[in-house]
Amino acid sequence: MSIRHGLLALLERGPRYGSQLRTEFESRTGSTWPLNVGQVYTTLARLERDGLVAPGGEDTAGHTLYAITETGRDELHAWYERPVDRANPPRDELAIKLAMAIGAPGVDIRAVIQSQRHATVQAMQDYTRLKAQALTGIESGRSGERDDIAWLLVLEQLIFQTEAEARWLDHCESRLVRLSARGELAPAEAEPPEGTTVPTTPTTTDRSLSRTARTRRV
Repeated sequence: MSIRHGLLALLERGPRYGSQLRTEFESRTGSTWPLNVGQVYTTLARLERDGLVAPGGEDTAGHTLYAITETGRDELHAWYERPVDRANPPRDELAIKLAMAIGAPGVDIRAVIQSQRHATVQAMQDYTRLKAQALTGIESGRSGERDDIAWLLVLEQLIFQTEAEARWLDHCESRLVRLSARGELAPAEAEPPEGTTVPTTPTTTDRSLSRTARTRRV
């Protein structure tokens, strides 16, 4: 999430101070990406440095207000029009974990996958429950409907994301089972001392994957 552009979007609606921006950002996204005041003011300082915002006086309580500049407005609308760059996707911890777990000594990768699947399904259920709350707010016509709609879109993206993750985990497990059954998944072991004969006893991962393969064939 671009905090920089998110703050510009809120400032386009009128001058605001730091804590107000944090509250509105979290309200619009359902606190999916919580901010702290330090992040907000650091970002505001950079936006001011770049000529995208400017101090806009103070409110009655003495809070310093920030206003978007014309340059900032142009930058915001260019952001709206520009597709999000997917050429350099962010590092995904789960993908890295599974990549490192392949053949790692003493690691049952199926157990890693099953544990993650449980957490992913739980997250999906939580997001679905929150989606129902957002829909209730929209249908009731209560104040803040715009924030409920924005939150709904964020929640639906998270639901689609977790659904895709669950399908990917199923795919990973199926692929590993097939490779293990064909003897193409050789777990990496620690290098033995020179001259040591390495036993060929199957690893825990091999045994568990092979059992699953036999079960699925039956």
